[in-house]
Amino acid sequence: MRVTFDMLKVKLFTDGADKAQIMEMARHGHIAGFTTNPSLLRKAGVTDYAAYARDLVAAVPDRPISFEVIADDVAEMRRQARLIAEWGPNVYVKLPVSTTRGEPLYPLVRELSQAGVKVNLTAVFDLPQVDAGVAALAGGAPACISVFAGRLADMGLDYAPAVRRAVDLARATANVEVIWASTREVWNVIEADRLGCHIITAPADVLKKLPGIGSRSAAELSLDAVRAFRADVEAAGLTLPASGREAVA
Repeated sequence: MRVTFDMLKVKLFTDGADKAQIMEMARHGHIAGFTTNPSLLRKAGVTDYAAYARDLVAAVPDRPISFEVIADDVAEMRRQARLIAEWGPNVYVKLPVSTTRGEPLYPLVRELSQAGVKVNLTAVFDLPQVDAGVAALAGGAPACISVFAGRLADMGLDYAPAVRRAVDLARATANVEVIWASTREVWNVIEADRLGCHIITAPADVLKKLPGIGSRSAAELSLDAVRAFRADVEAAGLTLPASGREAVA
């Protein structure tokens, strides 16, 4: 069955940190929220994190926005998480599953969630992380768990078990939603929807393609490709001169 845009149930979040792009995407009613991370902040040239974030929250006050702690020490992560949470009622604090030393952060996640901080648990890759993550978030403030399906796929690893497990656990945990993270292509949106994810966060260039899904059949796409090849041959002025044998014949 051909999937069309209006059939999707998964909520669409824009993943990025460029303010102009975020404001452009915010003009679309089907964009339900936004996620950022330190790598995206660096790409966007952000240097004053707090000022940038407060400005963004003021510009988009009506939809969830995730901002990540930038420390690698548990005590400082706790302080930063509480500070970030104060930036706005729509703010989710992104906490990774561990420090760079591999120290699990589930106790901190539980502490903050129970204290009313909206947590987006990020960098989740495997089943044990899914189990421990949802358990840490259960019963606390509204929360998300971000499964990095795209990065798993990039390494040839099957992401479906972790995603399915997260969705199953979240269905029994009223305050937790599952985010399909590290989206690579439009098909991931359809996969996330079929697997029952609450949210998928994707770059703007992927999300902009979604209104057109289901509008062309495979046969129509094939003909489009053939015509595009022909147009490029003509535009480039490509020719193949006859060989000597062909010329004699």
